[in-house]
Amino acid sequence: MAINNVFLFLGGLGGTEIALILFAILLLFGAKRIPELARGLGRGIREFKDATKEIKSDLENSVKDDNNTK
Repeated sequence: MAINNVFLFLGGLGGTEIALILFAILLLFGAKRIPELARGLGRGIREFKDATKEIKSDLENSVKDDNNTK
């Protein structure tokens, strides 16, 4: 059940299909390149989260400033 929740975004794919996809990725990129790709993806996600937090805080500060001026 927990594995189905983790892979919910994959739809109706079973374990065999997921293993086949992972094997194809391994063949395409090679074992040495996959950690580099994962690090790059992690950095991108982190930057996106940081930018989202920054925008959210800017909006909250803007709303507070507008409420204080009224």
